[in-house]
Amino acid sequence: MRLKDEQISKLAERVLEALTASGLITLKTERGKILDGIRKAVADDVKGEEDLEREAERLLEQTLRSMGGGAGIDRHKMLKMIKDRLAKEKGIVL
Repeated sequence: MRLKDEQISKLAERVLEALTASGLITLKTERGKILDGIRKAVADDVKGEEDLEREAERLLEQTLRSMGGGAGIDRHKMLKMIKDRLAKEKGIVL
């Protein structure tokens, strides 16, 4: 999933608001620092997914080339299978 910085900031604010409103957390430091931490966590997660996507596409191309082009193979389904396998191996939740 591709998110712009502005979207990540809004998401971070909504997460923090939900956590504080529900009483699940009590702020012990500045709100800005907490928001920065949430933004970084979300941005790192997005980057991890993008890296996974690129690796899956590279493996798909490699596999299709080794199969002589992979005519008749459902490329989308195969890409999803590769992504799911990589995510499981790396402990990434999609």
